[in-house]
Amino acid sequence: MPLPLAEQRLQATPERPGVYLMKDARGAVLYVGKASVLRNRLRSYFGSPAAQPGKTRRMMGHVRDFEYIVTDTEAEALILENTLIKRYKPRYNARLKDDKTYPYLKIDLNEDFPRVYITRRVVKDGARYFGPFATANTVRKSMDLVKRLFPYRSCTKTITGADPRPCLEYHINRCVAPCTGYASREDYARVIEQVIMFMEGDTDAVTRDLAENMTLAAERLEFERAAVLRDRIKAVERVAEERRIKVDSNPAAGGNLAWQAGMDVIALAQGSAEAWVEVFFIRKGKLIGREHFFMDGAQDDTPGVVIGQFIKQFYGSALTIPPRIIVQHPLEDQELVAQWLRGLRGGAVQLVWPQRGVNRQLVESVADNARQGLAQHRIKWLDNQDIIQQAMAELEEELSLPLPLRRMECYDISHIQGSNSVGSMVVFEEGRPKRSQYRRFKIKTVDGVDDFESMREVLRRRFKRLAAARQSAGNSEYADGAGALPAVQDGWAAVPDLVLIDGGKGQLSAALEVMLELGLDDIPLASLAKENEWLFVPHTPEPIILPRDSQALYLVQRIRDEAHRFAITYHRNLRSKGSLGSPIDLVSGIGPKRKRMLLRRFGSLKGIKEAALDEIAAVPGMTRSLAIRLKQTV
Repeated sequence: MPLPLAEQRLQATPERPGVYLMKDARGAVLYVGKASVLRNRLRSYFGSPAAQPGKTRRMMGHVRDFEYIVTDTEAEALILENTLIKRYKPRYNARLKDDKTYPYLKIDLNEDFPRVYITRRVVKDGARYFGPFATANTVRKSMDLVKRLFPYRSCTKTITGADPRPCLEYHINRCVAPCTGYASREDYARVIEQVIMFMEGDTDAVTRDLAENMTLAAERLEFERAAVLRDRIKAVERVAEERRIKVDSNPAAGGNLAWQAGMDVIALAQGSAEAWVEVFFIRKGKLIGREHFFMDGAQDDTPGVVIGQFIKQFYGSALTIPPRIIVQHPLEDQELVAQWLRGLRGGAVQLVWPQRGVNRQLVESVADNARQGLAQHRIKWLDNQDIIQQAMAELEEELSLPLPLRRMECYDISHIQGSNSVGSMVVFEEGRPKRSQYRRFKIKTVDGVDDFESMREVLRRRFKRLAAARQSAGNSEYADGAGALPAVQDGWAAVPDLVLIDGGKGQLSAALEVMLELGLDDIPLASLAKENEWLFVPHTPEPIILPRDSQALYLVQRIRDEAHRFAITYHRNLRSKGSLGSPIDLVSGIGPKRKRMLLRRFGSLKGIKEAALDEIAAVPGMTRSLAIRLKQTV
């Protein structure tokens, strides 16, 4: 359905910076974007759908209205865009998954004897805040570590210094007991100062301060106190060594001011609809913390777009911004984002996309952590039996399946421009992958690009064995009245409770055709179209649209992604094997040595084709008859 009066409205749109909002028929905001020239950017959405990315095509299928807000500068548009994304949480914007307020560690320096505690409310009250942390669990771990290292008070009582005796924490060296007057206000303030230095990553300053106090205690013959301080120094040094980033092997790294001043390193791993963003916080050459965050609505976005959206949404509410932020991928409008960050920080900020050197190695390390984190997240999800049961129950209901969902099979086709086409079959039983029954198929009967016919071939090859097994079982004493196989059958004879096809209506129709041809019309079929993540079933023109937070959707996405991964892996193996071959290898009499001499002389297969017969025959080890055979082959 075209947008009414689109051309006239575009003509009336100003050629100025601003923010635009795409809306559906109910007025809900689908997407928020910024533009340096509003008219040009909006016009790009109403051009030919064939030239648009898949995500834009999907969105424009729902857009029924748009509005815009003009700003004076593109920098103002960036700030407004970030604000509106947080407010509306548009479906087609990459956005931080959790809309809660992130937790912080707070030290209220206005108190006489400050405490260290967790808060989700940040105000300009003169207190020191450290964070944000991704979850309450991570901030509690940080708090536990700080409490083990520094003896600040954890109680909430009013400190008078007149209590008759200290609590247990004093006796286990976890508090200096200002409540009894054992520590003065100045002594306690020194402990809090050490906590702040530690949280800022300045462990060298902490150990120096502790060492001075230890020496002073020893001179006063307070040997027990000196021993406690010695143990504390060792504990801080041990933590500092664990945090240290190993860059000393790089001669330039030791003098790199960025490592000393501080930087954040950001990388991601993208799933089907979300992205895991990993952040390492490095201060004074030490890793003082790491966090991960989920970005929703990241499907089909480039990694640079997702990281850019994360930076704007994360640092828009962060209390501290380091002078350098290292990213895995270049950002759109990178200089504009850097300018915005400088305004927030009130000082210099560099956005760096390293392509070599120690910073690149560090980015790769963070990216590897992101990949591992996403993989572990999926494994944990698949290992949660309650969630799996909920997902399967939802899927059974949405698809109106006749039997409990025990076994699911998913099929995918992979190729590049029609070469080395392959198919994959993955099996999930009770919601978990059963890798021993994965199968892969090299397409044999299809030339060129034809995903529908390739899918037909794969399904015929798999299900003709089931049809034969079922026919054989029909004459067996083990068959039931309908001639179906017993549920205990395995392998090719196993009867799936759901066959899932990666694709849309076309792939589903091809699958249905094969099942009818083989007389297996009692096996439920469905396809998952990646364009909208919609499910299609036979004989129903309308898609089944699962909620974005549905556990059933999450399950079918995981199965589809696994089938795609398995197909891609097989395809790459075939392609790499094929690339090792050469027409030269087909010429008898030309072995590795002569082949090497030919390529060294002519540079490539093309050079050999273009070379004269006498030139080829003149290569050491070659003869005229070999040269003739070679020219006839290549």
